[in-house]
Amino acid sequence: MREILFREAIVEAMAEEMARDETVFLLGEDIAEFGGSYKTTVGLLEKFGRERVRNTPISEQGIVGAALGAALMGLRPVAELMYIDFSAVAMDQIVNQVAKVRYMFGGKAKTALVIRTQGGAGRSSAAQHAQSLEAWFVHVPGLKVVMPSTPRDAKGLLKSAIRDDDPVFFIEHKLLYLQKGPVPEEDYTIPLGVAEVKREGRDLTIVATSSMVGKSLQAAAELEKEGVSCEVVDPRTLFPLDKETILASVRKTGRLLITHEAVQRCGWGAEMAAIAAREAFDHLDAPIVRVCAKETPVPFAPKLESHVIPNKDDVIAGARALLETA
Repeated sequence: MREILFREAIVEAMAEEMARDETVFLLGEDIAEFGGSYKTTVGLLEKFGRERVRNTPISEQGIVGAALGAALMGLRPVAELMYIDFSAVAMDQIVNQVAKVRYMFGGKAKTALVIRTQGGAGRSSAAQHAQSLEAWFVHVPGLKVVMPSTPRDAKGLLKSAIRDDDPVFFIEHKLLYLQKGPVPEEDYTIPLGVAEVKREGRDLTIVATSSMVGKSLQAAAELEKEGVSCEVVDPRTLFPLDKETILASVRKTGRLLITHEAVQRCGWGAEMAAIAAREAFDHLDAPIVRVCAKETPVPFAPKLESHVIPNKDDVIAGARALLETA
């Protein structure tokens, strides 16, 4: 199978959906001639024209508001927010309008829109451009939240998100854009709400999101040399959540480690831990462990940033501690 970059998979997904459905269009800052701040819209202006690839002013509230208005009129907008940090500027539109309109109108108002954004650290972007805020949006009823970890997942999930009749908050980690991986050439989608076991194992379950999936797979490979067999599960969609796949893994291994790049306090992992404690408690042989970022704004200095963000060695240490606990 061919291998392409994560960002190329994103471009392909949007191009295919725009060709398939003329109601799909894009809007965001610098997405036309410039091809997007992370080159995730390269070539789409030339293919589809200015009516369907629209540069916007630097106004996140305006971008989301325009996307909602377009969706209410029957279009399928894909709006880009340059950084997830900037979603704070548009929280009224996202939380009080986008997430609630369909419900408040008894399902008569369709809000088929996608908000694409970039999250995570690793590029010395500093505290206002490197956060992992996915838990904010999982907390809001009415939103679906997706966090792909591979090029194949990114393309298949984005195509499903664009076709979905509910609003989808689609979070892409900025360090994954240059990751290569196998992606089918034929048309395919990956359903929202379906997790994937990225690696089979028997001794403990690692549930990892976004960039932490790759780090967890590296950790599992190293632990395998010590005779420790880790199962790595990627939820892919944080809501709706495929808890059945995750709980089946926990019941098999008896131990659960949850890792994400966001800070631990009130992070998505807390919800996952609560679900496991409630629905698989009798199968747990040790307390649940979480491996997350340290409780501080993301530093600018590269050495400090790498100290704050969890890495492969942190996952290994967490797994060892979990295995030593009876």
